[in-house]
Amino acid sequence: MQLFDWIVLIVTLLFIVIYGAWKTKGSKTVDEFILGNNETPWYTVGLSVMATQASAITFLSTPGQAYHDGMGFIQFYFGLPLAMIVICLTFIPIYHKYKVYTAYEYLEKRFDLKTRSLAAILFLFQRGLGTGLTIYAPAIILSAILGWNLTYMNIVIGVLVIVYTFSGGTKAVNVTQKQQMFVIMSGMLITFFLILHFLPNDMTFSNALHIAGANDKMKIVSFSTDPEDKYTIWSGVTGGFFLALAYFGTDQSQVGRYLSGKSVRESQMGLIMNGLLKVPMQFFILLTGVMVFVFFQFNPVPLNFNPNNKITIEKSAYKDEYHVLEKELDVLSEDKKVINLLYIDQLNQDYDNPILRKELIALSTKEKDLRDRAKEIILKADSNSETNDKDYVFFHFILNYLPKGLIGLLLAVIMSAAMSSTASGLNALASTTAIDIYKRNVKGVKSDKHYLNVTKFFTLFWGIVAILFACIGTLFENLIQLVNIIGSIFYGTVLGIFLVGFYIKFVKAKAIFYSALISQTTIFIIYYYAIAIYPSGEEKLGYLWLNFIGAMLTILLSSMMQASIFRKNKEKITA
Repeated sequence: MQLFDWIVLIVTLLFIVIYGAWKTKGSKTVDEFILGNNETPWYTVGLSVMATQASAITFLSTPGQAYHDGMGFIQFYFGLPLAMIVICLTFIPIYHKYKVYTAYEYLEKRFDLKTRSLAAILFLFQRGLGTGLTIYAPAIILSAILGWNLTYMNIVIGVLVIVYTFSGGTKAVNVTQKQQMFVIMSGMLITFFLILHFLPNDMTFSNALHIAGANDKMKIVSFSTDPEDKYTIWSGVTGGFFLALAYFGTDQSQVGRYLSGKSVRESQMGLIMNGLLKVPMQFFILLTGVMVFVFFQFNPVPLNFNPNNKITIEKSAYKDEYHVLEKELDVLSEDKKVINLLYIDQLNQDYDNPILRKELIALSTKEKDLRDRAKEIILKADSNSETNDKDYVFFHFILNYLPKGLIGLLLAVIMSAAMSSTASGLNALASTTAIDIYKRNVKGVKSDKHYLNVTKFFTLFWGIVAILFACIGTLFENLIQLVNIIGSIFYGTVLGIFLVGFYIKFVKAKAIFYSALISQTTIFIIYYYAIAIYPSGEEKLGYLWLNFIGAMLTILLSSMMQASIFRKNKEKITA
């Protein structure tokens, strides 16, 4: 980090915070704080929805995911465009019809207070945990690589977000997320073209794709029917569809973004914008990771990208054993560079040499074997070490190969992404706690000013909770890996409640409430016995299926339970 990098980072972040606080200048009513007075145009809705989902994990982990496993992760998003259409046709018109502040308000109008409270509590639990993760995950990576104090990092990110979210509520979140998306996409585009620029001079983009393909990084679609495979077209279109439907349709952090739209049409256009741009955006981020992989075919690469593991090894009795593997990797890297240059030369002559392809695959296999052996040594040195280094790949490239100024910009990208997701999370947690829990249970008539102050108080409360959770995050193992799983555990049941409310009119309150409890309990059991007790990569069920199972279970159980209630009532009347 040079002085110029620090200037770029600090100026960018301060501009976002100060601009957001100044532009909104504090809200005077609950409508303004939670719904932004319904003044948000469709393009701001679309950008805000995208920024809410694009957490720092997206820009840290996704390129690393592609580096190790290729483009297959894109299938995770295949169900998203279809989910956007369903939400636009059903969810948005109903939410606007009932003029709700939160998604869970609708459930009391359709069912009863118990069902509304259950859905709100499930949301508060998973989003409260998730918001802490959006702070902790980037903070732990930044602190590990840059040597910054982890606790200070958590506090800085959390406080920056609280400042403008407390001041302007939804309007402040929407306004700042436009700036954050601009910073994020500018940084990623610049980085992508710099990677291409850093590749050997006679190498075209087409050559780079051939090298990635030869190393099995360009396999976009898998038609495997094995339930243990995490990412296939089937899990993406079904599990991904239900996850997107639940996240964008029932999670207040997203619902709050489009409830602030000027009209039903503006909200719908914002979501359609997200549906059209989200998959290409994720494809581009994954492709950036693949290009980083191609770049490292011609440049030195560490045995493990997590710098903490290198420190652990150097302090252990296994450092000589590890150094032997490092020397083997250096030799292998030189061989890899020579073969890749020969392969490019053949490609420039319009000949895809199958012999060289086989050699590339063989070298990649040897490198993977070296990395696996290195992980075993790291675990011998410290059994609690996190050997999964996917989250550190992109950051290693940023710090070691980007020019001055751009390092600061990419750090601003990561911090901006963390802030945008955290801000939406705090705003949603405060709105749900104030409207669905506090207002619904407090006795007596209170003024609009009272509820505004309560909502602001809960913004501050949840901000402090998120920071505290992030600060104690080191007590939990593999915390970052939980980010994509947490939602899948809870979303299915909540989505099932909403789908029954929207489409299955004969199901009443008692049936849906107890069915949801049974469904959520079942999901906990399935998650534990099919996923949690197995090491990463050996799970018996891809976590995306939890969304589908939870939703379907809630729908089927409530329908069967309601039919049983009708039958018993009929028998009583007959008797």
